[in-house]
Amino acid sequence: MIAAMNYELFMGEALAEARQAVARGGPPVGAIAVMNDAMVARGSNRVAEGSDPTAHAVIAALRAAARKLGTTSLHDVTIFTTLEPCPMCVGAMLECEAAALVYAAPNPVSGAAGTVVQLAADPRLDRRFDVVSGIRRGEAEELMGQSAGALAGA
Repeated sequence: MIAAMNYELFMGEALAEARQAVARGGPPVGAIAVMNDAMVARGSNRVAEGSDPTAHAVIAALRAAARKLGTTSLHDVTIFTTLEPCPMCVGAMLECEAAALVYAAPNPVSGAAGTVVQLAADPRLDRRFDVVSGIRRGEAEELMGQSAGALAGA
């Protein structure tokens, strides 16, 4: 189970990342990595900016956390993101043994933490993590609605 932490506060940081992405002309998706009640990394979607199809917000936050912590095993890290991650991002979280995922809005196109498919807790896989959804969902959906065209490639 996810340890008690301030979901609202940390999702606010992910939303701030998403707003910065929009200001750069990108999709409104932001993510942060939290360990021991401290934010250790942040990331936003930079697929178009970097011509990199893997530059999703969750991947950016995982990469930054691994660099900062000096390890590829992120078993004490919780990822907060504004949009339910895709299969690639959930797969990366499983591979680095992330502890948990907290997301704001479901992803009806490619959500892999329960909306379209459930990779985060699939009993056929040897790794799983806890998922909490709906934290500050209204704010995330409003931001996405304002940037609907930018969500392509999120």
